[in-house]
Amino acid sequence: MHVRMGDKACDMKVFEFEQHMELAHRIRMRVPHLNNIWFSAEMQEVIDKTKSYPRWNLYTNVKRQVGNISMAAYEASHGRKTSTNYPLVNFLMAVKSDYFAGALGSTRCFLIDGMRNTRGKVTAEYLSVNKDRFW
Repeated sequence: MHVRMGDKACDMKVFEFEQHMELAHRIRMRVPHLNNIWFSAEMQEVIDKTKSYPRWNLYTNVKRQVGNISMAAYEASHGRKTSTNYPLVNFLMAVKSDYFAGALGSTRCFLIDGMRNTRGKVTAEYLSVNKDRFW
């Protein structure tokens, strides 16, 4: 699951974490044993909301952006190597997922969906918070 907030609002409508979790719940209705979510978001306030979902295991263990710090400053705070590796690892984890919830209006999420399709996961579900972006 990838939740994008903050500066993304200049590109598209942003969707709250709760809307992403509604998509996860829809998947769980068909796959009741699903409990684990690999979770990607830059904002600490979004990560804090995961505590409201104790029935899910949400994996979130990297330093997050706090407040109104710019994305450039946030990435610089990690250092060059880490700020390069984080997005790559996040991308690879997302591509390997069995299900994905995100916003197909996001270039990153659109690319993830395309790569999942080419890796034999074309039948694996991708749920988008963008109502106009279902394929």
